[in-house]
Amino acid sequence: MKPSLKRGAWLGAGLLTLYVALPYLLTQRLNLGLVREGKQRWKALALTFDDGPDPATTPAVLDALREAGARATFFVIAGRAEGHPDLIRRMLAEGHQVEAHAARHVHAWLRTPWGAFLDPLRAVRRVSAVTGQPAHLHRPPHGAYTLATLFGQRAAGVTGAHWSVEGRDWHPAFTPAGVRQRVNALAFPGAVVVLHDAGPGARNTGPMLPGLLADLRERGYTLVPLHELAGAAPLTLRELPRRLMRGVDRVFDRLGGTRPAGGRADNLFRVGPVSFPLAGVTLGGGPPVPKGTPAAEFHVNNPLLVDLGLRRSLRLAREDFRDLARDLQTRPDLQDAQVVFCLSALSPLLATLGFETRALSPADTRRLRAWASVLRRAYGSDPHAPEPKLSVMGREAFVARYGETGSGEGSVVSGKSPDPTHH
Repeated sequence: MKPSLKRGAWLGAGLLTLYVALPYLLTQRLNLGLVREGKQRWKALALTFDDGPDPATTPAVLDALREAGARATFFVIAGRAEGHPDLIRRMLAEGHQVEAHAARHVHAWLRTPWGAFLDPLRAVRRVSAVTGQPAHLHRPPHGAYTLATLFGQRAAGVTGAHWSVEGRDWHPAFTPAGVRQRVNALAFPGAVVVLHDAGPGARNTGPMLPGLLADLRERGYTLVPLHELAGAAPLTLRELPRRLMRGVDRVFDRLGGTRPAGGRADNLFRVGPVSFPLAGVTLGGGPPVPKGTPAAEFHVNNPLLVDLGLRRSLRLAREDFRDLARDLQTRPDLQDAQVVFCLSALSPLLATLGFETRALSPADTRRLRAWASVLRRAYGSDPHAPEPKLSVMGREAFVARYGETGSGEGSVVSGKSPDPTHH
């Protein structure tokens, strides 16, 4: 290859990285600078609906929200908003938030840079003209970004809005029941859920929405527009380690077969099957638990722990251990587990919930303390981790305590601030 052609290839690759790859990684995937969720301290979440309004499908969504006393955020397409201002007026009159989605619903990667830059400006201007109030948020089609999209949002004076739970109502393999089940499983305090009130997704969302709203209300959730979701602010560099650590947790869980207890992302615990890693451990003066014994290892949902605080987390733990007890009895991969354990610095708290505490070897202590320090830095806690220990309980004792007939009683221990120090 001639030097001039080689230089041109490198230049083209560099421009493509700057224009598409970096926005994809930092904005579209990590959501840096975007609103994607609120704090988990309050049991509220935001339902958001894209691609409307459509007189054939949007009214059913609005009817379900009104019946449930829920409010939501609608990211609307400019032409549809202009064509159906009566639906926009109804959204606003019923307390919903209306923001800009697109002037033309085209993936940013398929547009010219100039077109990708202009679309947020045109969408914001046209949607604001229909609502009679300024738009504050913009969600591009498919949540896709290029450098031009980011510049267009900045020029329009709006913030990008993403999501933390995708309903996948648009997927051809999904049914209304499947979408309802998925959102129920993935919902958590502070979540931003994306659904559709128009287009292919509406065939699932309209029929399943009344049931989903009833489910969330029964679980104690308040459904609010995005601008009322506590702590919903653009993700900053300072908060990026916490975001990255959650990704590490997901990879760890996938590799280890670890899942949220009860199949709910808002459970305080995640649990998976393992072989008991320690030797010479006895429970209540009984025979030793051999190394390699089938066991259930649980881990703490760190973002939830940090946002709730220790007192509220301890109260929630008693409830969520009931889901873990049910998993021991129903999950095939946990059927053989003989002990339930956690390796963490939370052993004093777990002791109040019935767990026995055992010291670890110096090597295990050093390894777990180093990992705990990484977690604490990521979540903004004091990086000096307390000594991690083993918290363990026999299967039968755990089920007796936290199963359907278990009491789950335990005293509350006060604390100043929660620390994410689980393994």
